[in-house]
Amino acid sequence: MLAYSGGLDTSVILKWLIEKNYEVIAFVADVGQDEDFEECRKKALLLGASKVVIADLKREFIDEYVLKAIMANAIYEDRYLLGTALARPLIAKKQIEVAREEGATAVAHGATGKGNDQVRFELCYYALMPGVKVISPWKDKEFLSQFKGRTDLLKYASERKIPVKASIDKPYSEDDNLMHISHEAGVLEDPMYTLHKSMLEKMVMPQDAPDKETRIVIHFRNGKPVKLVNKEDGTNKGRFL
Repeated sequence: MLAYSGGLDTSVILKWLIEKNYEVIAFVADVGQDEDFEECRKKALLLGASKVVIADLKREFIDEYVLKAIMANAIYEDRYLLGTALARPLIAKKQIEVAREEGATAVAHGATGKGNDQVRFELCYYALMPGVKVISPWKDKEFLSQFKGRTDLLKYASERKIPVKASIDKPYSEDDNLMHISHEAGVLEDPMYTLHKSMLEKMVMPQDAPDKETRIVIHFRNGKPVKLVNKEDGTNKGRFL
């Protein structure tokens, strides 16, 4: 049971696991990312997945993770809203639930062997399914000997005709959900690099924004937002809990 996003890393991992004679079920978590999930399903099946499970986790993500984090003022170093960190335990929890339903005895993820996501995924796996076999390609010696970085991944994808969004000219990854989008790797790790406007998928550069502000009012109940009113045009978006 592979936590599959449809991106470069997990697409390569899916194919790599199949070449290692695993039967792979792709688990796709919908946490509100801008994604064509049917295309993601088709891609996973094209690469050889025996089945694709897409779980809609948006409501649970907001109610049980995002809103509680906001209420607790959970902001890392007063800047980072933890959108990625909050989504991982939920994804891992649901992945284990589906693994049990499908009779899978191993779970896999595409997190690197040097970051926090590997810990988030694996601690959840072991807590919820003690004894489960966890496959972490980015900590596997054979995988690492074959893939030294994104250039090797892109080369492998090209050789096996794996369609990917990443490219040599855009060598960074993105993690998107309802709370935010984060970018990492490649040129972004150079502190002298100036971002391109094309990276801003959720906003525009301040100099490109309208000169007039929009006034909104947010209504709360028991600490949770239940209604948003646009004071400029009267638009009312309500959701009563």
